[in-house]
Amino acid sequence: MADFAVVGMGRFGRAVARSLTREGQSVLAIDRDPERLRAVADDVDAVAAVDMTDEDAVGALRLERMACVVVAIGSRATEASLLATAILRRFAPPRIVARAFDERHARVLLAIGADEVLNPEDEIGQRLALRLAHPDLLDQIRLGENLIAEVEAPEAWVGEPLGHLYETHRIATLALRRGGATDSDPRPDERVESGDVLVLMGRGDTIRRVAALK
Repeated sequence: MADFAVVGMGRFGRAVARSLTREGQSVLAIDRDPERLRAVADDVDAVAAVDMTDEDAVGALRLERMACVVVAIGSRATEASLLATAILRRFAPPRIVARAFDERHARVLLAIGADEVLNPEDEIGQRLALRLAHPDLLDQIRLGENLIAEVEAPEAWVGEPLGHLYETHRIATLALRRGGATDSDPRPDERVESGDVLVLMGRGDTIRRVAALK
């Protein structure tokens, strides 16, 4: 039996299923449309043509043996995503992750049994807005008031040890990319070189300020 089940083989569901497979995970793809399943059959371990709003059919899948079930049903079937999530909770897989389309939908999904909800459109929009507003940050993930961000090292930092950056700015260096190599645990005494790309974690305002340095 697969480790992950992905329900709904629309564009988002297919992307999740294929990405999990590339990461070495075993995946069961589920959709009521056999044509959609044929599109991913060669990319996953198993497929099941099942209507996830049919409680008996869901029970027959034995999804409680999965590590996680992802409900990726599309926005045109909001009621089906809610019903599928509620039915899944009755069979108690260890973890249910469900796609939400707005805050109200997310609240309902959590109330009826989803362990985690996500809205990929919102997340993509937020990351795009941050990248447009702060072009000096190559990539970033917001963590409350903090950011994890990729920053091309400013010339003003060249020659400085990474530990000094923390002492001065309270910014931690999580990784260092130099040329084609990445050091995921750089030493505090490693000195910055021109062209380095640093993965930094710290307060968002501080990282944005230092990233704007030239």
